[in-house]
Amino acid sequence: CHGVFDLLHIGHIRYFEQARRLGDVLLVTLTADRFVDKGPQRPAFPEQLRAEAIASLAGVDYVAINEWPTAEETLRRLRPHFYVKGSEFKGVSSDRTGKIGREKQVADELGITLAFADDIVFSSSNLINRYLSTFSEEVDSYLQLLRRRYSLEDVLAVLDRMAALKILVIGDTIIDEYQYCEAIGKSSKDPTLALKYQSSDLFAGGVLAVANHVAHFARNLDLVTVIGGIDSQELFIRQHLQHNIAPTFFVQPQSPTTVKRRFVDGYSFNKLLEIYVMDDSGLGGEQQAALHELLEERLAGYDLVIAADFGHGAITPATRELLAERAPFLAVNTQANAGNRGFHTISKYRRAHYACIARHELDLEVRDRQGDLRRTMEGMRERLGCRAFTVTLGRSGCAVSAVGDRFVQVPSFSQKIVDRVGAGDAFFSVSAMAAALDVDIEILALIGSVAGSLAVETIGNKKAIDRQGMEKYITALIK
Repeated sequence: CHGVFDLLHIGHIRYFEQARRLGDVLLVTLTADRFVDKGPQRPAFPEQLRAEAIASLAGVDYVAINEWPTAEETLRRLRPHFYVKGSEFKGVSSDRTGKIGREKQVADELGITLAFADDIVFSSSNLINRYLSTFSEEVDSYLQLLRRRYSLEDVLAVLDRMAALKILVIGDTIIDEYQYCEAIGKSSKDPTLALKYQSSDLFAGGVLAVANHVAHFARNLDLVTVIGGIDSQELFIRQHLQHNIAPTFFVQPQSPTTVKRRFVDGYSFNKLLEIYVMDDSGLGGEQQAALHELLEERLAGYDLVIAADFGHGAITPATRELLAERAPFLAVNTQANAGNRGFHTISKYRRAHYACIARHELDLEVRDRQGDLRRTMEGMRERLGCRAFTVTLGRSGCAVSAVGDRFVQVPSFSQKIVDRVGAGDAFFSVSAMAAALDVDIEILALIGSVAGSLAVETIGNKKAIDRQGMEKYITALIK
């Protein structure tokens, strides 16, 4: 037998008893903590405690913690007569992860009989959600209401539908550079913090990160962006794009590709200093004309155009007007950052079908920090002509306003925050696809919040949000 067995229950015990009756020796292997991908704060019990609990059962002869993500290699090495799974795995083809299918293939190759226990089924995830939740009372209350309104299948079906979307992603290329350092004290001659270099990382950020997120859900997409003629980083960029992205690069000849260099304390991951290497003057006349010619030719053929506008020159006023006029469904995010703050707001777009900005960006747009959130959002949505308008609220979650006086606020699910950089991009990427599918705004908000929660668990844009991770997280919340 093999599984996570996070919360040992009567269903597991009966499963082991049935498996034991098939042979003389019962060996149970556990998924190691590092391979458990069942959502936030999972596993609830570490691998050693899970192994100890199973080893205490009289019918189990041996227990081991698996060294691989699945049981495939374990089956090859042990070659048991029977490999037993629970009855919930009988529909091998319905396993969304594909793991059971691969294990069945190995079992067939080796002549191992794949058997299924047939008894009462309990869900560890459901039991943990009901009795061992690590969420706040606010989040638990929201999830209880959510489970009454939507089934797990309702939400996962939205992810399935994203695959068929024809998508263009356009915006600013940014290379995120992290320089990890140790603070060693004050400089002896100047009032300056002295740092000792430890290591560094480069990540594909900006529109590249957005495209990589989208590529895990849509089968194919096009990317249009601007890179510099000086230190273009084109090879690095191509190597760090998902295989199903078709990029078109326009070159700004006498400019560098934008790099945001952050000096980060290697212990706490606090950011100490940020340096921008960029030229935000935009493309020259000929290149700009070529970009517009390409857009005029292609825009009508997309189901969704995602504008990840960081205000660094890739999308000019004329390009914004063209997108607003020609895109069949335009999703826009305008980020306020140190390089554009006060000069770059969502009102630069005359029209958008979906817009997603942060609360501080909304406050900057309306020049009001104290205004009523719902009323302010409805006003902005009407000004832009949006079907849906989303504002991310950091630790407080997000809010969505939609046509028909619809409004929903969803709490944050984040419990482990490593780095907030890129979380808004992840939220926007996934929620834009949901908006293009015209799904209920509560599902849109849920899907976006899950993407943002996954994004803050990793450094910068080191890892894109993938379909399987989203499904596991959503399953853990709703099951």
